[in-house]
Amino acid sequence: MKSLFDAVPRVDLGVRETPVERHDLGAVRLLVKRDDLSSPLLGGNKVRALQFLLAGVKPGQRVLTVGSTGSTHALAVAQYSTALGAHADVITWPQEDHAVSMTTGARLASLARVTHAMSPVDAYLRAGVRRLTSSVCWIPAGGSSALGALGHVHAALELVSQLEHAGITMPHTLVVPLGSGGTAAGLLVGLSIAGVSTKVIGVRVVPKLVGNRWHVLRLAHRARSLLCSLSSAALPALRPELLEIDHAGYGGAYARETDDGVGAAALLRAAGGPRLDGTYSAKALGRALARARHLPDEQVLFWLTFDGRWLDDEPRALREERSDGWIA
Repeated sequence: MKSLFDAVPRVDLGVRETPVERHDLGAVRLLVKRDDLSSPLLGGNKVRALQFLLAGVKPGQRVLTVGSTGSTHALAVAQYSTALGAHADVITWPQEDHAVSMTTGARLASLARVTHAMSPVDAYLRAGVRRLTSSVCWIPAGGSSALGALGHVHAALELVSQLEHAGITMPHTLVVPLGSGGTAAGLLVGLSIAGVSTKVIGVRVVPKLVGNRWHVLRLAHRARSLLCSLSSAALPALRPELLEIDHAGYGGAYARETDDGVGAAALLRAAGGPRLDGTYSAKALGRALARARHLPDEQVLFWLTFDGRWLDDEPRALREERSDGWIA
């Protein structure tokens, strides 16, 4: 299936295959897709989209995006724009803060020219004016566009191939945070192409106006159409029945930590697993654990979208982890 992407322009950001691990968390056994290891520089889900969205960006060019003050998307845009010799402009809006978001915001300020807006609407208005009055490469919030979603179409096919080669049955469900929707939409397209019946459970961490089924399906249809056009391939139809939105993990506000999320993150960390963030990944893990407890015969895979390696105190050379396939 890799040939599907041959005609899609991309830039080399070090994106690599990420391992799948088994973790025993209390009485629950989960599979974990370690997409925190998706790139040596800065992993997580955003780099998979940016390899397509930043294709063609030239040194010295300005790259513009928007996000909350602790946005990992904005940080990834700034990190990779800088690596390509470009300059990042980020327009941010306030969010509820926690330790990870504040640290992310501080690092973002060191890499990008940050403008503070009062709200998402204000940020988009400012971005619209800047796009009209200056030459910039525009990256949508979360990297969630039809083109950006292709990164997770590829990731879903990667997962199917990994488990097949390892002789591991595909999980019944795949649990992933649902923000701007690009990750869930791409995974849905990829699993539909692969012809598997694994469900995508998007754990909503944003208001329903943004994180909803209609939005994800619309983005998925657009991504599939784009891939059909670019690859000249007749792809299997999208399977909307594989998408489910879980609203129980939201917590009442974007970036507001939940007890379930904090507890799940601590459980994974105590078991020797990676660090999670309270905005996205911890909430999704909390819901993945709840689902696995409620449905013990169902194999659940948690898709880790946050790279917490750079938050650790140890030198990065001591923190590098494997990213070459299956880890039991």
